[in-house]
Amino acid sequence: MKRILVACGNGIATSTVVATKVRNFLAEKGVQAETTQTKLMEVPGKVQGYDLLITTGQFEGQTGDVPVVKGMPILTGIGAEQTMLEILQVVKD
Repeated sequence: MKRILVACGNGIATSTVVATKVRNFLAEKGVQAETTQTKLMEVPGKVQGYDLLITTGQFEGQTGDVPVVKGMPILTGIGAEQTMLEILQVVKD
């Protein structure tokens, strides 16, 4: 089971949409994933122990060795497929 942290400004609206879409996409590809939503400002204190961080806003903080994918294309639809494939690649590695 892969653990994915999804962060947006308030940890509620956009992160919920992204988390749901990512979980559904990965399930279709045979990858089980657990998503947790959080505020961008809380990421540095929460990110350790996750396999991936997906952000929907500006994030310049430290994540240690946790890879980061920008999730805004999942919301806008522009480049969403490429972003989903990038997420799949990260969680399969």
